Amino acid sequence: MDLKTLRETPPWDWPEGTGKRLGDILRDREADGGERLLAAELAGDFTVIDDTLVGTLLSILRRADESESLRSRAAISLGPALEHADTEGFEEPDEVPISERTFREVREALQTLFRDADAPQEVRRRILEASVRAPEAWHGDAIRAAYASGDEDWTLTAVFCMRFVSGFEREIVATLESENPDVHYEAVCAAGVWSVDAAWPHVATLVSAEDVDKPLRLAAIDAVASIRPEDAGEVLGDLLDSTDEDIVEAVHEALALAEGALDEDEEEDDERQG
Repeated sequence: MDLKTLRETPPWDWPEGTGKRLGDILRDREADGGERLLAAELAGDFTVIDDTLVGTLLSILRRADESESLRSRAAISLGPALEHADTEGFEEPDEVPISERTFREVREALQTLFRDADAPQEVRRRILEASVRAPEAWHGDAIRAAYASGDEDWTLTAVFCMRFVSGFEREIVATLESENPDVHYEAVCAAGVWSVDAAWPHVATLVSAEDVDKPLRLAAIDAVASIRPEDAGEVLGDLLDSTDEDIVEAVHEALALAEGALDEDEEEDDERQG
């Protein structure tokens, strides 16, 4: 199975030894550049990522003589494993694809590499985007600097990072007015993650606006359930009659999320009263 076919195959159906194969391609500096780039992308999947592949990706990221695109892709592929390890912890090591030692090594390496001003901008952006998935104290200042830079690419990175690091409600709301569609999308996602109430009017309007791009509308549907779960049914109900299956599915998921949030609030109220 070639890598392009592998990419189109569900990861749970990947053949045994796929992780080793991806690592071999990544370490072969004579291999086709496009193939190595695709291998770096696939290497971040949970079905194959482990300490060995993380080490290979980190080695590529550290090499200034590797292509900017490959280093950037290597950084991105480190993100999901970092987030999972940070969320789950290491009390049950078998549930986490990487070891605690590797987790700490990657976090330290990403911070060091991000602070290398000589590294290409794209590489530093991707490093920041990957590293915030396991937030640390230094991320706040890095995000603020990126947001204030005036550079559109850094602004996009900053707003993406605001999904993972708290304390940027004001910036999220301000960025909802961005004319850059990618930045706008990330702001809506971040507003949902942190339940930013001030974003409600904007997000609720997007839900019923049929002239917005579908990914943005789906993000708004998800955000509605997080920001004001008590109002989600009223805002989303009519969309259950949509002819778009993706919209209907997103609404069902959002309503379930809203119901769960309301149940949790009710339980907390009962505990306080009890």
